[in-house]
Amino acid sequence: MELTEGHLLGGRVRYAQPRDGFRSGIEPVLLAAAVPARTGERVLEAGSGSGAALLCLAARVPGISGLGLERDPALVAVAARNAAANGWAELAFLAADIASARDLGRFDHAFANPPYHAAGGTASPDAAHDSARRATPELFGAWAVAMGQRLRPRGTLTWIVAAAVLPACIAALDEAGCTASAVLPLWPRVGRNAKLVLLRGVKGGRSGLRVLPGMVLHGATGGYTTEAEAVLRQGEALAL
Repeated sequence: MELTEGHLLGGRVRYAQPRDGFRSGIEPVLLAAAVPARTGERVLEAGSGSGAALLCLAARVPGISGLGLERDPALVAVAARNAAANGWAELAFLAADIASARDLGRFDHAFANPPYHAAGGTASPDAAHDSARRATPELFGAWAVAMGQRLRPRGTLTWIVAAAVLPACIAALDEAGCTASAVLPLWPRVGRNAKLVLLRGVKGGRSGLRVLPGMVLHGATGGYTTEAEAVLRQGEALAL
């Protein structure tokens, strides 16, 4: 596998990823910013790929312990390489499917960018990319249950998903006992419909669902807004 060398968070994180196939966008960086982890806590990511989200979270919150689950062993090796390159021995990656992995212990927070493209949609020419993005009708429920079971009481479950599948994801979290508590829309530009949303659930939570003001990603000239730059380049948190 040929890799490209790069950086995340404005150069704070060294990050290699495959030259071909599935490559990280801004989704894992935004996802990591929304995880309310604190120093000393244990976090779990499902579908961790080359490790972008866990790496960004570790850069923002020193002293966390993280485990990333990824079905592709080649990507697991890349993620482990990235963790070592940044000096984060407390991050581990395992070749496993979240729905079938066992004996992982308990976590304070879990998060994911689950596959959300419809099963019947146009297939990507790259098989690995297609597999990473395509969702079967039962996937959200299976992931919510599997992730929720591994959370401690009052632990948080955070997803970044397409706005089109938000109702199904809210239902999945609620049915898994991780009551949906907040939605943060990500607007491409002012006046544009949100294509992505951040969704937070709390294990055993009872509060009502809040739809937050959201964040505009791009300005009128095409560059990132000041608010988006603060998250994507400077590593600031997104409060849900």
